This record gives sequence, C-alpha cells and structure tokens, in this order.
Amino acid sequence: MEDLQHKPVNDQAELSRSKRLWMAIVLGSLSAFGPLSIDMYLPALPNIAEDFQTNASFVQLSLSLFVLGLASGQLLTGPISDVTGRRKPLLVGLFIYFAVSLLCVFSPSIWGLIVLRFIQGFAGSAGIVISRAIVRDLYSGSELTKFFSLLALVNGLAPILAPIMGAQLLKLVPWQGVFIVLSIIGIVMFFVILFGLPETLPEEKRSAGGIKNTFYPFLKLLADRSFMGFALAQGLVFAAMFAYISGSPFVIQDIFGASPQMFSLIFAINAIGIMINSQTAGRLAGKIPESKLFKFGLGMSSIGGIILLLLLFLQANLFLVLIPLFFVVSSVGMVNTAGFSLAMQSQGKNSGSASALLGVTSMAFGGIAAPLVGIGGSQTAIPMGVVIVCAGLGAVLSYLLLVKRNNKASSN
Repeated sequence: MEDLQHKPVNDQAELSRSKRLWMAIVLGSLSAFGPLSIDMYLPALPNIAEDFQTNASFVQLSLSLFVLGLASGQLLTGPISDVTGRRKPLLVGLFIYFAVSLLCVFSPSIWGLIVLRFIQGFAGSAGIVISRAIVRDLYSGSELTKFFSLLALVNGLAPILAPIMGAQLLKLVPWQGVFIVLSIIGIVMFFVILFGLPETLPEEKRSAGGIKNTFYPFLKLLADRSFMGFALAQGLVFAAMFAYISGSPFVIQDIFGASPQMFSLIFAINAIGIMINSQTAGRLAGKIPESKLFKFGLGMSSIGGIILLLLLFLQANLFLVLIPLFFVVSSVGMVNTAGFSLAMQSQGKNSGSASALLGVTSMAFGGIAAPLVGIGGSQTAIPMGVVIVCAGLGAVLSYLLLVKRNNKASSN
C-alpha cells in the first residue's frame, strides 16, 4: 500500500484491476456504521428499558436520536468533503465515534444515553456519506450500480452479524458491552483509513468557493424534482424498514414470545433478503433499466406492507407474519441500489452533497418512524404495520408525482 493514503485514485481501470475488492471491503465497512450501531444493540432494547426503568417508546427514542444524528451529520460532512477532500472529515468522524461509543458505556440514565447516541450518530455519519461519495468519485452509469451492489454485499453483512453478535454478547455481559465493541470497531476503522484508503477527490475536482459556499448545492438539489423523487421514495422505504427495526424486538420477543437468539436469526434472514435484492439489482444493471428495478422494489415494499397489516389485524401466527415482512425489508436492497444510481447520475461534482441529502432523507424518515411504532405500547403490533403501509404507499406516490411526472414533462 505504498503512499496509498496520499495518492489520489482517479483511474477507474487501474482501480478495477488492483484495488476494487479492497475498496469494496473498506467502503462497505464504512457504510455499515449505521446498521452496525443500530442492529447490534437491538436485542438489548428490552434489557435497557428494564435497566433504566423506562418504557419501550423512550428506548426507541434512543434509536430515533441516533438516526437523526446520522442525518444531520451527513448534511455537514458530505458538503465539507466536497471542499476539503474525503479523508480528513472521515478520520475526524471515526475518532469521535470511537470516543462517544466508549462514553455510552457509562451513561447514567436513558436521557444520557439518548444524547450520546445522537452524537455517536452524528460522528458515524461520516463513514456512510463519504463512502458513497467515494463510489461516485470512481464510477458512473451502470458501473456505479454494479459497484454499489458490491458495496451493499459487504455492507449487508452488518445487519446479519450485528444482532447475532449482540444476542451472544448479552449472554456474557450486560448491554454496555455492545458499546465497548462498537468503540473498538471505530478505532480499528480509524487506523484502516489512516493507512489504507487513498484520497479519491483531487484538488482540481473539489468544489470551489470554500466552506462558505458549502451548502449552496443543497438548494439546487432540492429544486431537482427527479432527484427529490428518488430521495423521498428511498427515504420512505427506509422508514418502513426502520419501523420494523424499531418495533420488531418488542413484537417478535414480547408478543410472539421469541428468544433474543431466535430474534437475531429472524433479523439475519431478513438482512440476507436485502443482500439478495441488492446483488440482483447489480447483476441486472445494464441489462434491465434501473428505473424498472426501482419500481419493482417499490412494489415489493408497498404490497408486502399491506399484506402484513392484514395479517396483524387477523392475529396470524409468527410464521405467516414473517413472510410479507421479509419482502418489506428485502425491498430496501433493490430500491437503494437502483435508486442511488439513478439519483446520482448527474451529480458528479457535488456527489458529497447529493449523497448527504439522500442519506439525510432516509435517516430523517427513519427517525420519525421509530417512536411511532411504540405509541400503542409493547403489546401490540398494529402501529408497526400501519407505519409500514403508510411509508410504502408514500414511496410509490413520491415516484409517481415527482419522478414519473417530471420525466413526462421533459419528454413533451
């Protein structure tokens, strides 16, 4: 890795020959900070509620604040990386993530944990937004979709392994042990980036105008109907998944009586569905238009959500409920892979800002969805089903009203 951390990488052919796999592993690990930080402590949510003597909605609020931290952090880190390059803000974010994860171990109350989780999410956002921007620095067109699907394959291991790791940790240590592991992961990635990741945005390709003009690209993106249509649709599909993430520990364990280990297995199966769909989108890129893949994913999410809600109203058994839930969750792999490529195609110079806005939209919707599923308490699954249905249908409407209508207007 001679001079790897200092030598810009901007030759796609060279990268594909010698560094493609390495970059996929590193960038996939960075983009996994969100699911890793969320999913690893999901099996511990009932334990945390009991330890702090609080209810499910307050514990789910720690999820919401973490996600809102991810969202707001991306709004700052993405544009700054367009101006200063990718490595510096990434290293700063990783070190803060390490320090705050360690502080979570000593949280004296649920409110202290909630505040620290927000800061942890803010810092961890650097890995998510900058990893996506780096992909756009290196690829475009169908190659962007293909590499993003490879990234999703590595990233997809996090929601499979994280809850399993969390459940096994809970057998040995209290819930604080999860945050010790997260702090270790943070400092390890800091050194991996320091010594093993090149700068992908050379100075001549950085945004002009300095930090004072950092947020100007957002105005242009917000006025782009097609871009915002993809951003809103992806965000709402993510909200449906996050309703499942937030509600499933209580629904599956408290209502259906599954053990933390069984819950982690179910969670892993759904995560495998995300990986399958993301890889399918990558394999089909260039053969089938990404727009068709995107619409197929939206259909999976919305139809699966409607069937899920009906089964919850009918008080069906766990096995039947898990079938439509699998399609709701796994649709994220198809929607995110195809949607990211479609949204980013024309955003080369401002890829950091575009990546941030895509990320913040998803995280914001996810943060809103999390506490809503706990409104009815931990003994009903209906709020989770309602949120999933509303999010899925909202995603379809966003595509129809913004993307499809704008495409028709442009062609006339």
